[in-house]
Amino acid sequence: MKLGKVGILLVGILVCGVLKMDLVLGEEEYRLPPKDVVDIVDAPPEPSVSISPDHEWMLFVERDAMPSIEDLARPMLRLGGVRIDPSANSQFRTSFNRAISIRPLKGGDKQQVSFPEGTRISGINWSHKSTHFTVSTVDDMGMHLWVVDVKQPSNPTKLLTNINTVLAGYEWLPDGDGVICSVVPESRGAYPVQPKAPTGPNIQETSGNETPTRTYQDLLTNPYDEDLFEFFGKTQMVLAKFDGTKTNLGKPDLYRSFGMSPDGKYILVTIIRKPFSYLMPYRSFPHDVEVWDLNGNLVYTVAEVPLAENIPIEGVRTGPRSIDWKSTEPATLVWTEALDGGDPNQEAEHRDRLVSLAAPFSSEPQEMVKIQHRSFGITYFADPQKFMTTDYDRDRRWVRTLLFDMNNEQAGPKVLMDRSIRDRYGDPGQPLMDILDNGHAVVMQDGPYIYRTGRGASPKGDLPFMDRQNLDNLETERLWRCEEGVFQSVVAVPATSEDKKPSVITVKESTTTPPNFYWTDLESGATSTLTEFKDPTPQIRGIKKQLVKYERSDGVPLSATLYLPADYEPGTRLPLLVWAYPREFNDVATAGQISSSPSRFTRMGSISHLTLLTQGYAIMDAATMPVIGDPETMNDTFIEQIVDAAQAAIDKAVEMGVADPNRVAVGGHSYGAFMTANLLAHCDLFKAGLARSGAYNRTLTPFGFQSERRKLWDAKDVYYSISPFLHADKIKEPMLMIHGEADNNSGTFPVQSSRMYQAIKGNGGTARLVMLPYESHGYRARESVLHTQAEMIDWLDKHVKNASGSKP
Repeated sequence: MKLGKVGILLVGILVCGVLKMDLVLGEEEYRLPPKDVVDIVDAPPEPSVSISPDHEWMLFVERDAMPSIEDLARPMLRLGGVRIDPSANSQFRTSFNRAISIRPLKGGDKQQVSFPEGTRISGINWSHKSTHFTVSTVDDMGMHLWVVDVKQPSNPTKLLTNINTVLAGYEWLPDGDGVICSVVPESRGAYPVQPKAPTGPNIQETSGNETPTRTYQDLLTNPYDEDLFEFFGKTQMVLAKFDGTKTNLGKPDLYRSFGMSPDGKYILVTIIRKPFSYLMPYRSFPHDVEVWDLNGNLVYTVAEVPLAENIPIEGVRTGPRSIDWKSTEPATLVWTEALDGGDPNQEAEHRDRLVSLAAPFSSEPQEMVKIQHRSFGITYFADPQKFMTTDYDRDRRWVRTLLFDMNNEQAGPKVLMDRSIRDRYGDPGQPLMDILDNGHAVVMQDGPYIYRTGRGASPKGDLPFMDRQNLDNLETERLWRCEEGVFQSVVAVPATSEDKKPSVITVKESTTTPPNFYWTDLESGATSTLTEFKDPTPQIRGIKKQLVKYERSDGVPLSATLYLPADYEPGTRLPLLVWAYPREFNDVATAGQISSSPSRFTRMGSISHLTLLTQGYAIMDAATMPVIGDPETMNDTFIEQIVDAAQAAIDKAVEMGVADPNRVAVGGHSYGAFMTANLLAHCDLFKAGLARSGAYNRTLTPFGFQSERRKLWDAKDVYYSISPFLHADKIKEPMLMIHGEADNNSGTFPVQSSRMYQAIKGNGGTARLVMLPYESHGYRARESVLHTQAEMIDWLDKHVKNASGSKP
């Protein structure tokens, strides 16, 4: 058949249209947002600060605002739930520090720590003696460990080369004169060669083995992956002293962790064993926990732990877990054991017990105490007979801190804290800790007094505090609290006394002044400035910010931080963005508590949605989206509750006269993206949505998600009803989805976004899917960050700001 000129022209138009569509949907170049946003995001951050344990020195660590996409595109292996940098023999890093300087805490000249040209700084670790600190660096030859003398910081000493931190890392010796570290074995051999063709299929088989596991990523998939995991995970333990002596401990193996006993005579070693799993990350692999002497000889086997299968949802392993040294004895192990089979659904008078065993480890382990609920963590006091643990009542979502005194076992524990896990107002804060001469930690104490610091959540927002608690009568005295209008918190307490209030080191900030460090004498009130960091983005200081409170229709109190542009004129109704992240609560009282501060320094770095303020939007930030109910069934009404909360947030902004109700968008990251898609599917409150790094089909996370305890097969209706993927035909408002192609967060596989896009497209909806190369759950590269900013601004300008709505 021949075509005339008109026919040829039509075919040409159609072909061009198809080609154009392919270009639109294919790879595009990275884009930039408006210049004012670029300038804000590119602003160099202030240095991070590290204070020595003796509070005599400050380290200033310089870092770049963002790495480049070339940094993220470096070769990376994803094996057993860990991401490996094969050239550095370390876990993959997306950014590095670039410079370190040191000065006395209370002032003086900074001295630069010098490293060879091209060195990238990956980690810094103070000695508990405060005389030295280590620095791990990466160059073309691998990863190295340096030691820096605080009195001669300009001339660091390279302590070890070819260190390996894929699984373990390094730790200071109790005497502070060296480290124990993992290095690449000299006998490692050649890099495993990938077979040109498989020798057969990869097979897994199960039979009656109930294994309800969460949905993990970066797992092993075949025998070659196993070879690579062993190649990079197998290390040689080395004891390296500052005098230059180096001693190999044991033989090369898959060391997951190691730790010296307080007396420096033993090493607690965890070694990964086979068989590996293709369903779980390496921390769930079988492993042995052993005690060695300093010659690398086995002294005692604490546990031979099998693969973490058959563990109920929110359950724990049976046998010894959380095994560690007791801080206040020369060489005593303490661990936790489940008394309920590790199953939270099983009735039990006591769920856990604490067990101890002292060197020479030849006697039977001794039960210390039984714990009513699930025990998490042990904190020691200088008195070896005293310790604290926290237990968690899963049924009530309740936590207690219990103080045990083995000098008086019959008296039972004292309850130092007893509250709902979501009760922020009732949080008494964390006890301050002292570092012992052996490098282990105990609670800071003066006579009967311990000290606590906390965020100080209150109806007025966070007001951090420092308290002193008497352990004899459990009475608490408030020594200091942040004043309203600023945000200030205690970061260190150099010394304490029973007779007077201590001096403290704090970090203080306000909406217009960046965080800086101060030395404050609480007794006299005298304050001196320790740092004077400047505002990196003075151009945004005119932005208006306030805490607003409102109610859901069922009476649940809600809150958000309302931001308005710097040039906002009262009475103007602006396009509004509601940004949120749902959280679960047992009761209304805790759901309504304020969890933020209106006095924090306003930042707009990286992928912050607050940059939209520069483009003329009002923002209801961190708008509370509580899901309230019985922990077993609260998601039954997830949709109704978030829709009601969204309506209340919009109503509040409209009532205040700052928002146009016809130009409102919703957005969120991760679980907030899941919320966003559900709101677009189940209500008509929004013109458009921003959904970043989300999960949309809960049948792909069938063994629970977020706080959902039920399996898919136990609550099919709930999994289906709150999966926006299954309601994609109802999403008629435009939704922008952004996702990192290398997202390794549990449950938020990148395929979640691609399938959601396909579902919306297939049902005739409007959506845009942006997949960011090399990015994980959050986005780090400058190119990705700026492109994300451009996408958010362009999407909302097109579908919200310039949509038809009410006039000012």
